[in-house]
Amino acid sequence: QVQLVESGGGSVQAGGSLRLSCAASGYTVSNLHMGWFRQAPGKGREGVASIYSGGSASYAEFVKGRFTISKDNAENILYLQMSGLKPEDTATYFCAADRVWRGPWTYNYWGQGTQVTVSS
Repeated sequence: QVQLVESGGGSVQAGGSLRLSCAASGYTVSNLHMGWFRQAPGKGREGVASIYSGGSASYAEFVKGRFTISKDNAENILYLQMSGLKPEDTATYFCAADRVWRGPWTYNYWGQGTQVTVSS
């Protein structure tokens, strides 16, 4: 069983930066396919970024050039470095993982989420 706990959310002004963390337990991140998703109030969940176990990453068009997904295998943590934040990035951000590759936006294990609020 993979357990995921997100942290690092908060409030920031437009143009600012935040780094989200997702601590994994029960499995090593180096062998997990992982992703970040977000859900804004009244909207559906959408994929933000994903990273294959081998390290190749995919990004949603709306975050390309602003967000970076990465893993720290030694600490067993997944990161999402967010810069150039916009008010429309306001959402609850979720970490996800799977031991089997099901594509960049499909996972079986999910964290509880961390809130990101960007003010204009």
